Amino acid sequence: MQVSALIAVLIVLSTLATSCSSWMGRSPGRSSSEDSSASKAGLLPQGVAIGDVGSDRALLWLRTERPAIVQVEWASLSAWERASKIATVMEPVSRTAELTTTAEMDHTLTVSLQGLTPATSYRYHILIAPRAQADQQAPTKVAARGEFTTLPDETTSAPVTFAWSGDLGGGGQCRQGTNGYPIFDAIRRYNPDFFVFLGDTIYGDHICPSPPNEPGADFKATTLQTYRARHRYQRGAEALQRFLRSVPIYVVWDDHEVKNNFAGPFEDQMPAGRQALREYWPIASPAHDPHRLYRRLRYGADLELFILDTRQYRNRNADRDGPDKTMLGSAQLQWLLEGIQASAATWKVIATPVPLSIPKGGGIAVPGNDGWAGGPDGTGFESERQVIVDVILEHKIKNVVFLAGDVHWVQANAYDPDQDGIIDFHEYIAGPLSAPSGRFAPTREELHPTQIFYESGYHNFGLVHVTKNTFEVTAVDEAGMKRLIHRLTAR
Repeated sequence: MQVSALIAVLIVLSTLATSCSSWMGRSPGRSSSEDSSASKAGLLPQGVAIGDVGSDRALLWLRTERPAIVQVEWASLSAWERASKIATVMEPVSRTAELTTTAEMDHTLTVSLQGLTPATSYRYHILIAPRAQADQQAPTKVAARGEFTTLPDETTSAPVTFAWSGDLGGGGQCRQGTNGYPIFDAIRRYNPDFFVFLGDTIYGDHICPSPPNEPGADFKATTLQTYRARHRYQRGAEALQRFLRSVPIYVVWDDHEVKNNFAGPFEDQMPAGRQALREYWPIASPAHDPHRLYRRLRYGADLELFILDTRQYRNRNADRDGPDKTMLGSAQLQWLLEGIQASAATWKVIATPVPLSIPKGGGIAVPGNDGWAGGPDGTGFESERQVIVDVILEHKIKNVVFLAGDVHWVQANAYDPDQDGIIDFHEYIAGPLSAPSGRFAPTREELHPTQIFYESGYHNFGLVHVTKNTFEVTAVDEAGMKRLIHRLTAR
């Protein structure tokens, strides 16, 4: 072995030995990360995030303050630990090429980690060097370290706990103090395996006055630069940064990432809002369809989650409902229908940012109902909703659960659309994370709902615990107190 290569190996082994002791005892099934002095010095001012973790891949998100050279290295936790104990053998470590953060992407970077093994804990290092040093040396300064665990494969039955909510920073209820959004600390205390963020990750069209909020969001976003600024503002919340360092996340948008109640094909600001969303969240999209946000998550044998994009493809809200009106677009609708029919998972969960049966009327600026439910003006998206319901009924698809947000209160409904006395599917609604409570609207009767619970007046999230035989949903408030609980038994 050449002397230079031997020295490089010894340096790496020394780094591994130094870092491994701090990682012993981590619980499997969670992601975790520690800030190093490099991170605290400002190399990663918005922290890091792990998202869209699957059984064989994960996405790692980061942002540098200025142009930089980034390299990510990762290996299984067992490999790192063996390397720290065996000074003469270097365990294989995967590394990305040297990547550059640029102003064109607001210095954000999403790195795909591929070829992973199911149900395996991995450790990663993020190495950063200022771009000015690129001609002199490769990245060597470890700016952050973290861990995550891949999901079990679809043949393995494994319990899972996850949380969901939406609506962060609406109605002037934005970051207050250094923690910013303490509800994320409350979610983290429940140790979820992942979090589903059902939209309104920013309220770009709302002003956050300072005081009482932290300065930096006292404007409405209308351009790419201002949308980016609102995302950066959210990431200034220390509680959110801690959360994203420790909990894998799956994100989709609703309306306030662009403008209240927007319909994608007819909104000029959508491309800018969408680009900022993609830059600031780790979202897996196919190469042939880079703007696609709808996707699925399979957690072992018992859970398949279908995450819907209810904004990008919809008709205008003001259009009268009918067979040609769509919220999902034809491709996404077909993907959903085929997916729930083909799914062998015990529980089929459909995450829709807007609820099924709560009428959410528009106003003068954007008329027409914004959610699935219709209204007296003949708008809404009930015809397309019925297509989904008909497939569930016709194919006798069991254990279907809808998760929703948007209306800023907690509610659960059981539906018997064919009125045969047997509940065909359930819906649970959570949120807001930080926004005013919504104005209650009675549930529409077309799907023949039974209201299981309803509560309003506090910030909240939904907590779900899934096993092969049970699906338990708990509404939890911002202090971490359990408020309402409902359990389903698999049919």
